[in-house]
This record gives sequence, C-alpha cells and structure tokens, in this order.
Amino acid sequence: MTPENAAAPSAKIRIPDPIKAGLAAGWNVTDCATLTGPREIEADVVIVGSGAGGGVSAEILTLAGLKVVIVEEGALKSSSDFKMREAEAYPALYQESAARKTADKAINILQGRTVGGSTTVNWTSSFRTPADTLAFWGSQFGLKSYTPEAMAPWFLMMEERLGVSTWLTPPNENNDLLKRGAARLGIPAAAIMRNVKGCWNLGYCGMGCPTNAKQSMLVTTIPSALAGGAALLTHARAERFVFKGDRVDHLVCHALDASGLAATGHTVTLRAKHFVLAGGAINSPALLLRSKAPDPQGLLGERTFLHPTVISAAMFEQRVDGYAGAPQTIYSDHFLDVDPVGGPIGYKLEAPPLHPLLLSTTMAGFGQAHAETMRQFPHVHALLALLRDGFHEDSPGGRVKLRGDGSPVLDYPISDFVWDGVRRALLSMAEIQFAAGAKSVQPVHELAERYTTWAAAKKGIAALPYKPLLTRVVSAHVMGGCPMSEDERRGLVGPDGRYRGVANLSVHDGSLFPTSIGANPQLSIYGVTARLASGLAQQLTGKPAPRVRA
Repeated sequence: MTPENAAAPSAKIRIPDPIKAGLAAGWNVTDCATLTGPREIEADVVIVGSGAGGGVSAEILTLAGLKVVIVEEGALKSSSDFKMREAEAYPALYQESAARKTADKAINILQGRTVGGSTTVNWTSSFRTPADTLAFWGSQFGLKSYTPEAMAPWFLMMEERLGVSTWLTPPNENNDLLKRGAARLGIPAAAIMRNVKGCWNLGYCGMGCPTNAKQSMLVTTIPSALAGGAALLTHARAERFVFKGDRVDHLVCHALDASGLAATGHTVTLRAKHFVLAGGAINSPALLLRSKAPDPQGLLGERTFLHPTVISAAMFEQRVDGYAGAPQTIYSDHFLDVDPVGGPIGYKLEAPPLHPLLLSTTMAGFGQAHAETMRQFPHVHALLALLRDGFHEDSPGGRVKLRGDGSPVLDYPISDFVWDGVRRALLSMAEIQFAAGAKSVQPVHELAERYTTWAAAKKGIAALPYKPLLTRVVSAHVMGGCPMSEDERRGLVGPDGRYRGVANLSVHDGSLFPTSIGANPQLSIYGVTARLASGLAQQLTGKPAPRVRA
C-alpha cells in the first residue's frame, strides 16, 4: 500500500463506529452550527475543551453524579470520517488546518481541533512525567506533592483506562533505523508505550484512527461521559468568562458554522456551579486573557513551552516507507540524561511518521532539489529531537498574546541557549543516521547541504547559521501559560488546579505545567488531570470520586 492509493480500512471492512452508535442511542450532543437562535444552558460543571484534560475531567465528574456540559470548538468526527488522507484530515481535525504558527512564523505548531482534541490525532506516544521534571517542579515551584510516588497511582489508573502498554510489534524500518544506528554508537534506545488496543499497525494515527484502536478521548472518556448523561456542544467557541465578584457568573460561547471558521451570530450562554478550563495551552490562556481574568503577578500567557523540535532527513538505499506501520515506537533519552536538568538544553530523540504533505511542507529548499527529495520519498528517513525547554533562565518559553480580533498567537523567541541545543541535536541525529547506513543526511535547514559522510555533516552542521526561518522548527507539544505553583507569585493556579482569585474556576490541561515535560505530554496530562478532577469531584459532591476503569 502506498500513500497515493491508500484507503481507510473502513472503506472495505465494516468497522463498528461507537460515535454513530452513541448518537443513535440518544447522546445529548448539539452541533451549534445548526442553532437558529440563542441558547442558555445550566449545569453543575462546564468543561471547556474535550482533549486530554477535558476528556478525563468529563468522565470523572460525570461518574461522580454531576451534571456536566462539554464545550468543543471543533466538530464531532469519528472513525467513519477518517479516510487516511492528509488533505481531508488537516483542515478538519487541526487548529488552523495544521498551519498554526508562532508570531514570527518561525515555528509550526500542530494542535488538535476536534472532539478528543490532540488525542484524536496524536501518534500515541505515552510517557509518565520524568522524575527529574517532577523534582524540578518541587524545588522551584513548591509542588512538593507531585512526586513520582504520589503520581504513580494516577498514572497507573489512566494507563489501565486507556490501554497504555509497551508496543510489542517489531518497529517499522523508520523506527528501527533509530534503534540500529543508536546501538552502533552505544547510545541506549527503548520501545515507546502506546495507548492502543487491537492496533492494525497502519501508521496514519495523525489523521484520526479509522479502526478505533487508538484509545483517545474520542472513543474512551467522552463516550463514557455522554453515556452517563453529560452533554456535548460542538462548533462552540468559548469566547469569554463573565465574572461577578470572585466567581464566574457565566461563559459566553459563539456558535460557528459547519466549516468551523465563521461565527453564525448566535450565542450560547452557559451557567454552572463550577467551570473547568481545558482548552489546551494557547487557547486556555487566550480565553482567560479575553475574559480579563485576575492576574496580579502578570503571569497569564507567560512561560508557554513547546519542546522546540528540529528534524534530520536521510536517504537510504533500501526502502524506508516511513508512512507504513506504527508511527513512533522507539526513542532515546540519552541526550536528556548526559547533562543535569538545569544544564545545557537536552533533547529526546524519536522517529516521526512520514506522509507526503507533511514531509513536503516541512522539508527545506524548493524547486529541483525539493522535487528530487520527494521523488525518493520511499527511501527518506527522519529523526526528530524534542528540546526540553523551561529548565534554565535562558529558556523561558514564550508568551500567548491576543490579536486584534481576540484570536491567540504565541510569541516564542528562540534564544542562543536553545539554538545551541538545536546544533547539538542535528549533529547527534546525523551521526546516528550515518551509523545506521544512510547514503546521505540533510538537516532540515534552508542552507544545509545533503552531506554524504559523517565528517562532512559534522563540519557543515557546525558552520550553519542558526536563525528563525532558516532552521525549520516545529512542535506538537504546547505546555504552560497558566502555571501551577504553591507560590502565588509563580503560579496562577494552585496545586489543586484551582485558579487563584476565582472561587469556581479550575484549570485541567497542559497549560498548568510550569515547564515543559521533556517527553510527549499526553500521559502527564492524563495523570495530573485524573488527580485534580478526582479532588474536584470530592469537593463538589462531598463523596470520594469513583475510580475510572477500562
């Protein structure tokens, strides 16, 4: 099967669609694109966002007996809609059609915009929050209760709930090249845990799972909440909280048309005893900024982190077929561990899936050279390095701001400290690729050549100028902007997830993290949110929260 003729399995084999079945059974779902007038809704809890934080919160709070309303800006799509075609998936399932960028256009940001959020389109990589990250949070942000031991039960609960386990199927060639190259250099590498059940090993996870194997919020916690009586609003953009004293009085949402691009002019007003913000880093701080939420220390939107990610492409004699097979199954943390967490910026190595549209728009260059790379597409291999930002004074992250129309944009300047990490990461990846047998290596940089030896690559990469727009930087991980801390001078949110200065508002998503994670963040969000939502459920009901189960 090649990308050109690939068809979703559901086109040939009848696969049950749990979303269609749930809608037929009477789930309370309203597509706000169909509204013909204003709507007012009351609930015990309103949750903004249906991704990792919102989905986990929705299930736990609904099972606790609370009346929950989930607000999602995107559409409700399901396995029947996932055709494994990039041209359809990116506009339908991602923020800004997978073209969201930082203010200077130097970093491309991939974030989900659909029911299930980024969990619907991620590559399933699941890591617990690293112990050194939690230790840093404890020492620098007073989060003493966020230890590996304290978090272990919450991670275990969510791993069991979402089928997180080691992927035992042999890696595809794209990932095995990372494993083989690293081994030849004495660099440790290991298998990545994935949240899948009955995975077909297709490799198109970023376009939505057509077989419902990926245990995203779309097929786990959101259906559980809806079956338990929760309500879901889609095509509803949370515009602003309206405060009365120290409480949120109501939330104003704008209905969007069927394309999800334009407001219809109709509003939805939501009133609740408590509000949970889980719109994700960038969108959560933006909603609070539009709402003029309390921010006495000027922290709102600050310290937003990305894991700035750089890429090294290589050509191999054999076919790599990076689009086929589970997308990310091997990793190396060697370059996170060689220096202390507060030292030179470290980076995690992984092998991303390769699909024609994503590769062609990410690769540097143009014209004949670019066309030649794409002609050799089956032989292209890629490695990526996730830089661990936020642990050094010269890596303060970025800042979420509002454009004139109220939409968010992230200003993320890249410091010399981070560029040093970029240079070292490109060197590390090139060396591994040559060790794995690459014919040539080309860092994704506008001025890089296609190097045919490690010696030439080492010299060329060291001499490249590292500047925005010359070096291609991307990210699929956004964290921070509503930092959590015991110290009110350093955190908008307390260790219990409560937003300071607002009695009935909590934040349950990756915007809480006071630094980046140093690993793919979905399991960190699941575990932290499970803990926070369980505590909130007990506070609101006076009874222990129920334990969620698969």
